[in-house]
Amino acid sequence: MSDGPAGRTDPGRHPWGGVRPFSIKTKLGALVVISVLITTGLSVVAVHTETELRFITVFSMIATLLITQFVAHSLTAPLDDMNAVARSISHGDYTRRVRENRRDELGDLAQTINAMADELEAQDRQRKELVANVSHELRTPIAGLRAVLENIVDGVTEADPETMRTALKQTERLGRLVETLLDLSRLDSGVVPLKKRRFEVWPYLSGVLKEANMVASARAGMATGSGSHTRTDVHLHLDVTPPELTAHADPERIHQVVANLIDNAVKHSPPHGRVTVRARRGPQPESLELEVLDEGPGIPRTEWHRVFERFNRGNADRPHGPGSDGGTGLGLAIARWAVDLHGGRIRVAESERGCRILVTLPGAAPASS
Repeated sequence: MSDGPAGRTDPGRHPWGGVRPFSIKTKLGALVVISVLITTGLSVVAVHTETELRFITVFSMIATLLITQFVAHSLTAPLDDMNAVARSISHGDYTRRVRENRRDELGDLAQTINAMADELEAQDRQRKELVANVSHELRTPIAGLRAVLENIVDGVTEADPETMRTALKQTERLGRLVETLLDLSRLDSGVVPLKKRRFEVWPYLSGVLKEANMVASARAGMATGSGSHTRTDVHLHLDVTPPELTAHADPERIHQVVANLIDNAVKHSPPHGRVTVRARRGPQPESLELEVLDEGPGIPRTEWHRVFERFNRGNADRPHGPGSDGGTGLGLAIARWAVDLHGGRIRVAESERGCRILVTLPGAAPASS
């Protein structure tokens, strides 16, 4: 349990409370006490044996220096190790770790450095996977589009509506992938100005669900290459109470949230499953609580904290339902980014079946008097 402001822990205390028995403060205090005891003991010996004071002084200095050297080495050696690991991390080598064999502040620092290295290594691996995925997905539609156009130019096929429709599908795949990358760029660039306005929730969400159904039907029979589902067997259900419910938010950003949550829920749904989008009034004026529920395998509780991380595509045996190509692992991260822009909250909530994502939006700010 942490204590003090902002959850900080006293460096001289255990994470669970109480003074750490092997803290650096304790060691330095023991060094001073031992040095004083040695000097005092040698002085007593000098008085009783009539030894000259200069010899006692030399002996006490040597003993104190030896003990100080031992303590100093025990403190500087792990710092040298940490410095070497930090230098390796700065050069892009995330494989080295600091030895965690201490029970003092340096041991805590070693654990922190190793945790940082683990996180950086995971992010580096995920970035490489993203580059590989994006490269592959770009290559596929480009190759298909090139083949269609070459056949037309060479006279092998005619530029009839069916052929041009095939070329259009490949172009749409490229457009969706570029849009995903643009969303990632916006996510990295920081705060984006919101264009909040008041809108009616039922017709707005009804339009989002209708668009999701239309897009899925248009994509059926072809791989999307951008993580978007091609399922047409999953039923989308909308539940808004009260029907006249209104909200105050940026419709474009909320569209990103709902569309990504629906896309993720549909991909994980069983055949002929059901995805429910539920909207309720929040505690504040024009605040909104959104839920997206599916009937899939759900998310293990141990993975709840990682669901909204970038590039995370889950660890389930079958992480995606039929008609899904796995995606880039950015949909839920983009949803969290859009919710954070509103000052809201998105999280995985308890559910008897499947996965339940709960979004809370704060609504309109109170008018200043």
